[in-house]
Amino acid sequence: MSKREVRWGVIGCGGIADRRTIPEGIIPAENSRLVALMGPHIEKVRAIGEKYGVDRCYSSEEDLLKDPQVDAVYIASPNNAHRSQVIAAAEHGKHILCEKPLGMTVDECEEMIAACRKNGVKLAVGFMMRFHSCHTKAKQLVDQGMIGKLVLGRAQLTTWYPEIDGAWRQDPEKGGGGCLMDMGIHCIDLLRMFMGEVRDVSGVVGNAAFSYPVEDSALVAMAFEQGGYGISDSFFSIPDHATLNRFELYGTEGSILMDRTIGQDSTGSLILRTGAQKGYEARQARAPFGGVEISPPSVNMYRAEIEDLAAAILEDREPLNTGEEALKVQRVVEAAYESARRGISVSLG
Repeated sequence: MSKREVRWGVIGCGGIADRRTIPEGIIPAENSRLVALMGPHIEKVRAIGEKYGVDRCYSSEEDLLKDPQVDAVYIASPNNAHRSQVIAAAEHGKHILCEKPLGMTVDECEEMIAACRKNGVKLAVGFMMRFHSCHTKAKQLVDQGMIGKLVLGRAQLTTWYPEIDGAWRQDPEKGGGGCLMDMGIHCIDLLRMFMGEVRDVSGVVGNAAFSYPVEDSALVAMAFEQGGYGISDSFFSIPDHATLNRFELYGTEGSILMDRTIGQDSTGSLILRTGAQKGYEARQARAPFGGVEISPPSVNMYRAEIEDLAAAILEDREPLNTGEEALKVQRVVEAAYESARRGISVSLG
């Protein structure tokens, strides 16, 4: 490994890896280089390799992990494969960026974290929305006290996801859950970023539109240890054009309202509504219904998460989205499913 770059292999190089993380993250990252690809169908892997100029193509994860040219792996396989692949990567001394959720259960996450710690490798998890420029700017504003003490956070992520033959996200054995596990987990992570650790969880899940065996609708209400409340709503049953995928933060002195910042795009808007906004009014456009619109420079989330882990490896520090952070989110998700199943609020204390 060079002192200036990390050489990446990708396990599960189709799907989100080919659509986003490789072209937007690994390829343009200043401290990273793509050197190897793996997927179950070698011809598809070679086609993706040709697109990115990579000739080290494998159909076996073991073969990729044995490759001495690979320093770190990005794991983008179905959720039920994460545990075995993360542990195998750790045992081969490879640093790891694993797509969310880290594991199917809290117990799996704990086992994976322990394996990485035992083998001295870095572990990061793909909660890339923490790097969105509007979210990092909002965190700065909150930390500056611009909207007072946080009282309520609301995060929304929806999409239209009808029945598709063979879709692993619609199979509980492969995905571990539906829209809550796949999308609500991002919302919960963002709420924790601002409001701290969760104390109590109430969840409602069900199927409003589709009949596949995982939920297409999920609501989660949270009470936080530091005070304040959070709401996550995630749906596979609302068309993409019908929502703004909003992230809202309300405090004792104002609010921060963000539209289209929760999702796979690095775009969106941020409006600050508070009596303390005067310092921004001279430099920013006023929003149509009051407040000021703040436009921080855009940051590609996928590149940011790759560069963060690569820097953590090169500098021997912890990445922003550690396995331990993912474990905390997994506990909330698991509690939400338990709450929905039993019809009670679940305490994490």
